[in-house]
Amino acid sequence: MTIAHFPSAKTLESFDFRFQPSADHKLVKELATARFISQAENVLILGPPGVGKTHLAIGLGRAAVEAGHTVLFVSATALIAHLSKAEGEGRLGEQLGFYAKPKLLVIDELGYLPFEKRSAHLFFQLVARRYERGSILLTTNQSVGQWGTVFGDDVLAAAILDRLLHHSHTLLIQGESYRLKQKSAGLMGRENPERAPA
Repeated sequence: MTIAHFPSAKTLESFDFRFQPSADHKLVKELATARFISQAENVLILGPPGVGKTHLAIGLGRAAVEAGHTVLFVSATALIAHLSKAEGEGRLGEQLGFYAKPKLLVIDELGYLPFEKRSAHLFFQLVARRYERGSILLTTNQSVGQWGTVFGDDVLAAAILDRLLHHSHTLLIQGESYRLKQKSAGLMGRENPERAPA
């Protein structure tokens, strides 16, 4: 768990499927077995901000560790920063090897910031290196149709998607933000915290 660098101690048991009924509980239970990792399959979790994508990513990552797999969690922005720095220092191959090593690489929050063209090429190199060798679990707030904008290149986005989606499971969450729910409950006062905002 320490090596995985999870940002918080979220678990699948603490995920509120009643609040997010669009999250496929059956698929999450199947993914929690970590069988997809043995097949070097990928997982894409898509949805707007605040719906629990990171919570599920951490929970599935923890389940993978408990099943005996090596896992590394990193945000998309940190990943690109590390790869760009390594490239500038002439050790890109070493850094790509570092991110290729875990059986499961969890990349969180892809799409919140668009990539520069060089960064998109670095991301492609990592995806290509892990293709059919190791699993990627990726969370994003962008539909796959918007990835050309994220990567600044439709052809490159298609090449990345081709490898990610070839052997993959997709979990789409369409619901309200947990954070906005908590914030609106606080704004409405303590007497009726569950009351829906106007």
